[in-house]
Amino acid sequence: MKDKVIIITGASSGIGLACAREFSKRGAHLALAARSLDKLKEVEAELRQAGTQVISIQTDVSQEADCKNMVEKTVEAFGRVDILINNAGISMRALFKDVDLTVLKQLMDVNFWGTVYSTKYALPHLLEQKGSVVGVSSIAGYVGLPGRTGYSSSKFAMHGFLEALRVENLKTGLHVLIAAPGFTASNVRKAALTANGSNQGETPRKEENMMTAEEVAVHLAKAIIKRKRTLILTFVEGKVTVFLKKFLPGLLEKLTFNHMAKEPDSPFN
Repeated sequence: MKDKVIIITGASSGIGLACAREFSKRGAHLALAARSLDKLKEVEAELRQAGTQVISIQTDVSQEADCKNMVEKTVEAFGRVDILINNAGISMRALFKDVDLTVLKQLMDVNFWGTVYSTKYALPHLLEQKGSVVGVSSIAGYVGLPGRTGYSSSKFAMHGFLEALRVENLKTGLHVLIAAPGFTASNVRKAALTANGSNQGETPRKEENMMTAEEVAVHLAKAIIKRKRTLILTFVEGKVTVFLKKFLPGLLEKLTFNHMAKEPDSPFN
């Protein structure tokens, strides 16, 4: 990754922040994007002290103009784009019968359209470099999770988009990676939207038992370098889930329901 120009969306926290630090160690030049410019500037200052060439770009990926600006600012600063990390995302926790439809639209706008907008404007530059498009997805993109209809929908849509993009570019040299980290310790569950669109505030899961964002970032870096097609992390909640989806879907649905119902204050107990 040395001297590669990498855009990371959602770079102010969680997996995005961990990627910024990991890629910095590997000698990359970074364009950090997120809604909170103050947080980005803190990360930028930290990485500059480590000798990294880095810029911060305030970006709401649900806004097409912001994504276009993000790519333009990166090219102005570094002259090219080698890797795009579509990491920005939000989650939800509510039954479909209770949820306000604006919540589902918000998830699609950020998780799906944010990926589409960012990729659309970065693509000409990525094609020039035979670079990489990365979608930081979820196991929710392989199996529908109860209480997360909007989240699973957005991740399924991301998968379909990136798979089609990969096939379109089989002969162009573009690398497309779909990464499913599984449950990762981050603030995504605290910021998850409830039925009325408010933030959940507290995570329903034991974050200390999950894979860390830093571990995910290391795996992502290795997968990008090896130009892997998919990255599925964790054994039971990741690889076994994908296996059961193919061969025992009925069993998987029962296991998924029982597993998610064990969460504190589960909406479908």
